[in-house]
Amino acid sequence: MARVATVFEHIAHPHTRDMLAGSAPPPPKVDDERIGFNGKLGLLLTTIVGTMWAAYLFTALALVSFPSAIRSGNSIVIVAWVAQTFLQLILLPIIIVGQNIQAKAADRRAEQTYKDAEAILHECSQIQAHLAAQDDAQIKQIAELQKLLGDLR
Repeated sequence: MARVATVFEHIAHPHTRDMLAGSAPPPPKVDDERIGFNGKLGLLLTTIVGTMWAAYLFTALALVSFPSAIRSGNSIVIVAWVAQTFLQLILLPIIIVGQNIQAKAADRRAEQTYKDAEAILHECSQIQAHLAAQDDAQIKQIAELQKLLGDLR
Protein backbone atom coordinates (compact mmCIF):
# COMPACT_ATOMS: atom_id res chain seq x y z
CA MET A 1 0.00 0.00 0.00
CA ALA A 2 1.41 3.38 -1.04
CA ARG A 3 1.74 6.07 1.62
CA VAL A 4 -0.18 9.30 0.89
CA ALA A 5 2.16 12.29 1.08
CA THR A 6 1.12 15.38 2.98
CA VAL A 7 0.32 18.03 0.42
CA PHE A 8 0.73 21.02 2.71
CA GLU A 9 2.60 21.69 5.90
CA HIS A 10 1.49 24.79 7.81
CA ILE A 11 4.27 26.92 9.25
CA ALA A 12 2.83 29.52 11.59
CA HIS A 13 4.18 33.05 11.55
CA PRO A 14 6.05 33.81 14.82
CA HIS A 15 3.63 36.61 15.71
CA THR A 16 0.69 34.30 15.07
CA ARG A 17 2.23 31.68 17.38
CA ASP A 18 2.70 34.35 20.07
CA MET A 19 -0.87 35.62 19.67
CA LEU A 20 -2.35 32.11 19.88
CA ALA A 21 -0.17 31.27 22.88
CA GLY A 22 -1.21 34.50 24.60
CA SER A 23 2.40 35.69 24.88
CA ALA A 24 2.17 38.54 22.36
CA PRO A 25 2.42 42.01 23.88
CA PRO A 26 -0.80 44.04 24.09
CA PRO A 27 -1.30 46.93 21.68
CA PRO A 28 0.92 49.88 22.60
CA LYS A 29 -0.54 52.83 24.46
CA VAL A 30 0.92 56.26 25.04
CA ASP A 31 0.52 55.83 28.81
CA ASP A 32 2.93 52.87 28.69
CA GLU A 33 5.78 54.79 27.08
CA ARG A 34 8.61 56.34 29.06
CA ILE A 35 8.38 60.02 28.25
CA GLY A 36 10.64 61.55 30.89
CA PHE A 37 10.25 64.82 32.75
CA ASN A 38 9.96 67.06 29.67
CA GLY A 39 7.34 64.79 28.14
CA LYS A 40 5.34 64.70 31.37
CA LEU A 41 5.53 68.48 31.70
CA GLY A 42 4.48 68.95 28.08
CA LEU A 43 1.61 66.49 28.53
CA LEU A 44 0.48 68.30 31.70
CA LEU A 45 0.55 71.72 30.02
CA THR A 46 -1.20 70.38 26.92
CA THR A 47 -3.86 68.81 29.13
CA ILE A 48 -4.41 72.10 30.94
CA VAL A 49 -4.32 74.35 27.87
CA GLY A 50 -6.32 71.91 25.76
CA THR A 51 -9.65 72.58 27.46
CA MET A 52 -12.54 74.83 26.61
CA TRP A 53 -12.10 76.46 30.03
CA ALA A 54 -8.64 77.59 28.90
CA ALA A 55 -10.23 78.94 25.71
CA TYR A 56 -12.74 80.94 27.79
CA LEU A 57 -9.97 82.24 30.05
CA PHE A 58 -7.80 83.21 27.06
CA THR A 59 -10.81 84.95 25.47
CA ALA A 60 -11.29 87.04 28.61
CA LEU A 61 -7.56 87.79 28.68
CA ALA A 62 -7.55 88.82 25.04
CA LEU A 63 -10.59 91.06 25.52
CA VAL A 64 -8.68 93.08 28.14
CA SER A 65 -6.56 94.65 25.40
CA PHE A 66 -9.43 94.95 22.87
CA PRO A 67 -10.60 98.44 23.92
CA SER A 68 -7.05 99.79 23.59
CA ALA A 69 -6.73 98.35 20.10
CA ILE A 70 -10.04 99.94 19.05
CA ARG A 71 -9.21 103.30 20.67
CA SER A 72 -5.94 103.43 18.76
CA GLY A 73 -7.93 103.82 15.55
CA ASN A 74 -4.98 102.33 13.70
CA SER A 75 -6.08 99.52 11.38
CA ILE A 76 -2.68 97.82 11.67
CA VAL A 77 -3.01 97.68 15.47
CA ILE A 78 -6.56 96.30 15.18
CA VAL A 79 -5.52 93.65 12.62
CA ALA A 80 -2.50 92.77 14.75
CA TRP A 81 -4.75 92.40 17.82
CA VAL A 82 -7.14 90.11 15.91
CA ALA A 83 -4.36 88.03 14.34
CA GLN A 84 -1.83 87.86 17.14
CA THR A 85 -3.86 88.22 20.28
CA PHE A 86 -7.34 86.95 19.61
CA LEU A 87 -6.90 84.23 16.96
CA GLN A 88 -3.67 82.74 18.24
CA LEU A 89 -4.59 82.86 21.91
CA ILE A 90 -8.12 81.52 21.56
CA LEU A 91 -7.68 79.07 18.69
CA LEU A 92 -4.78 77.25 20.37
CA PRO A 93 -6.83 75.58 23.12
CA ILE A 94 -9.81 75.01 20.79
CA ILE A 95 -7.58 73.22 18.27
CA ILE A 96 -6.09 71.09 21.06
CA VAL A 97 -9.60 70.15 22.23
CA GLY A 98 -10.47 69.09 18.68
CA GLN A 99 -7.26 67.10 18.34
CA ASN A 100 -7.91 65.35 21.65
CA ILE A 101 -11.37 64.32 20.45
CA GLN A 102 -9.92 63.06 17.16
CA ALA A 103 -7.13 61.20 19.01
CA LYS A 104 -9.65 59.43 21.25
CA ALA A 105 -11.63 58.35 18.19
CA ALA A 106 -8.41 57.13 16.53
CA ASP A 107 -7.54 55.17 19.68
CA ARG A 108 -10.98 53.53 19.66
CA ARG A 109 -10.57 52.65 15.96
CA ALA A 110 -7.09 51.22 16.58
CA GLU A 111 -8.36 49.14 19.50
CA GLN A 112 -11.22 47.83 17.36
CA THR A 113 -8.79 47.01 14.54
CA TYR A 114 -6.64 45.09 17.04
CA LYS A 115 -9.69 43.15 18.25
CA ASP A 116 -10.70 42.48 14.64
CA ALA A 117 -7.20 41.16 13.88
CA GLU A 118 -7.41 38.85 16.91
CA ALA A 119 -10.80 37.58 15.73
CA ILE A 120 -9.48 36.99 12.21
CA LEU A 121 -6.49 35.12 13.64
CA HIS A 122 -8.84 32.92 15.65
CA GLU A 123 -11.02 32.26 12.60
CA CYS A 124 -7.95 31.40 10.51
CA SER A 125 -6.77 28.91 13.11
CA GLN A 126 -10.25 27.35 13.04
CA ILE A 127 -10.10 27.10 9.24
CA GLN A 128 -6.66 25.49 9.50
CA ALA A 129 -7.98 22.94 12.00
CA HIS A 130 -10.94 22.24 9.73
CA LEU A 131 -8.66 21.74 6.73
CA ALA A 132 -6.38 19.45 8.75
CA ALA A 133 -9.42 17.35 9.74
CA GLN A 134 -10.46 17.18 6.09
CA ASP A 135 -6.91 16.19 5.09
CA ASP A 136 -7.01 13.36 7.65
CA ALA A 137 -10.39 12.19 6.36
CA GLN A 138 -9.17 12.29 2.75
CA ILE A 139 -6.00 10.39 3.64
CA LYS A 140 -8.15 7.68 5.29
CA GLN A 141 -10.47 7.57 2.26
CA ILE A 142 -7.53 7.29 -0.16
CA ALA A 143 -6.01 4.51 1.95
CA GLU A 144 -9.33 2.65 2.00
CA LEU A 145 -9.75 3.14 -1.76
CA GLN A 146 -6.23 1.84 -2.38
CA LYS A 147 -6.99 -1.18 -0.19
CA LEU A 148 -10.21 -1.87 -2.08
CA LEU A 149 -8.44 -1.53 -5.43
CA GLY A 150 -5.69 -3.83 -4.17
CA ASP A 151 -8.26 -6.42 -3.12
CA LEU A 152 -9.85 -6.31 -6.60
CA ARG A 153 -6.59 -7.15 -8.36
